[in-house]
Order: sequence, then structure tokens, then C-alpha cells
Amino acid sequence: MIYIIPTEKGLGVEIWGTYKDLDNLYLVIGKFWNNTNYLNKKGFESRDKLISGFSYEIRKAKEGSRLKRTSSHFTYDQIEYFGTKISWVHFLFSMTSIKYNMGINEINKFDISMILLLEFWLESAMKKYDEVGAKNLIGFIDGGIYAANDNIYHFMRCINMEYFKLKGGKRAFRKLPELLKLGIFNTNEYLEYQKFLTTESKRLNCEIINMEINDDHVDYENIKW
Repeated sequence: MIYIIPTEKGLGVEIWGTYKDLDNLYLVIGKFWNNTNYLNKKGFESRDKLISGFSYEIRKAKEGSRLKRTSSHFTYDQIEYFGTKISWVHFLFSMTSIKYNMGINEINKFDISMILLLEFWLESAMKKYDEVGAKNLIGFIDGGIYAANDNIYHFMRCINMEYFKLKGGKRAFRKLPELLKLGIFNTNEYLEYQKFLTTESKRLNCEIINMEINDDHVDYENIKW
């Protein structure tokens, strides 16, 4: 069974499962991006870019290219488990985007059960890391982040960068809900960042989806999760 635990310094989570667990998750996620059903839907291209990054990590995990264990964290039975690390921000935005796309595509009970499983373990991981901070963060699992945002990928990257700059710990974790205000429709933070992206795209004469965020000052390769 898939399960999720917080990383040591609280920058995100580790998602674990057997090869079959992760393969099933990968197949479910694959239904909700890179799909012609989403063409011309508001923000589809930005959501696709966001979900593809999440899907990529699940694929690398099941291939054994990320984390490995000879058993789960809850048993000594010798069954190979694979995992990967994903930031809180990336996970929350990915879930928001996947669930939005589920609303405009054919789904079945297995799809729903997989998403509910992720939601259950994500909430569990928040509480396990910090009960106090989790109280203000759990609500973002079920809503808050504006899924129809044309530029949701860039919003995720911006918040993720700011969170990583805090370098983890419970103090940083408790600041995350404040940072996530950037992703809530019509907040001052949201409107200001939309205006910034629009101004930059005009200055650079390109589409926002093709713009890159300057986060070179964050050493993602050596992050202490």
C-alpha cells in the first residue's frame, strides 16, 4: 500500500510503495494530464506542466531511481519498497491540478480511491511532522489553491522557491500557509504576482508558460530535506 511520511527537516514528504503500488498511481495520474480532453480548458497547459513534474517523480521512484527500502516503515517483512521526496508545495499544487482535471474527464472508483488515499496520507504526514502547523495547512488539501489559474505552474514554483529558502524546520512549516496565500484567487499576493508575470511576458515578448523562474540561488541538488 502507498503511504506518505514527512521528511526529516519538514520540507516535504516521502511517498512510498511497492513497484505495483507506484505503477498503479502512475497510471492513474497519467489519465489527468497530456489529454486532449483538456484542450482549451482554462489553465490546462500550466496544469499539464505541473502534473507532469509530479508524475515524473512517481515514475523515477517505481523505476528504483530515487529511494529504496527492503521493507516498509511499518513492518519487517522483506518486500522491496520504492520512494521519492516531494515538497509540500509541489504535492498540494499537483493534487489541486489533478482533482480539477478529474472534474472534466471520465473517472472510476479506483481513480477516486487513489486520490483519497493520497489525501489521507498527506494529512497524516502533516500532523506527524507538526500538529500545530498542520491545523492551518490541512485545509489546502481540499481547496484554497486556485486550480483554474492560467499560470498555476509558475505560482507553484515561486512559492516552492520561497519555502525552500526557509531551509525547513517547524518554524518554516508554520509559515507555509502564509506563503500559500499567493495561490489563493484574488488575494493581494495573487493579483500582484499575476501582474508581475504579465508585465514580464510583455517585456520579454513571450508567453508566460515559456518563461523560466530565476531560482539559481536555491541549491536544489543539495537540499537537506
